[in-house]
Amino acid sequence: MDKEKSASDLKIDNPDKLEAVIEAILFTMGNSVEIGKIAKTIEHDTATTRKFIHNMMLRYEESNRGIRIIELEDSVQLCTKKEYYDYLIKMALQPKKAVLTEVMLETLSIIAYKQPVTRMEIEKIRGVKSDFAVNKLVEYNLVKELGRLDAPGKPILFGTTEEFLRDFGVQSTEELPVINPVKMEDFKAEAEEELQMKLDV
Repeated sequence: MDKEKSASDLKIDNPDKLEAVIEAILFTMGNSVEIGKIAKTIEHDTATTRKFIHNMMLRYEESNRGIRIIELEDSVQLCTKKEYYDYLIKMALQPKKAVLTEVMLETLSIIAYKQPVTRMEIEKIRGVKSDFAVNKLVEYNLVKELGRLDAPGKPILFGTTEEFLRDFGVQSTEELPVINPVKMEDFKAEAEEELQMKLDV
């Protein structure tokens, strides 16, 4: 019968594998890790573990790599070399692809066909609150504020943007496919059913 591996079976003596394990630990943990905990994991004393980590630190600094290991008192952390920060910032500033849920698509359809339209009118058609969907569509630059309705409370009027036209491959909202008049009622019925399901949970 096979016995379960004991802790001692995990001890590693191969230097290359030891460093690979340390690298995997630091990468996975993300934050700083105490050297003592790493030593316990690889089943070596703290001094030996620190020596392996220092060897890795030297190689990371000397080689053409984007990462380095820094030492924080009795802990170490894997991080990015500062000379590559500009590239990380450039990457982070790239626009994220909008992911539209069914609720957002329904809301966007109502705005596209009924614009300029207020949030209250959207909610009247859908039958449920639509704050989150409208805010997300504004965040994705598919919907924008067109002004305010000359009515009590001065509600905001919403309409589609040029980004919406580009994303949906039309030059104007007049090119949007003709929608079945019954479809708006379908939106409302689906929204009411969605609301009831949430209430039943």
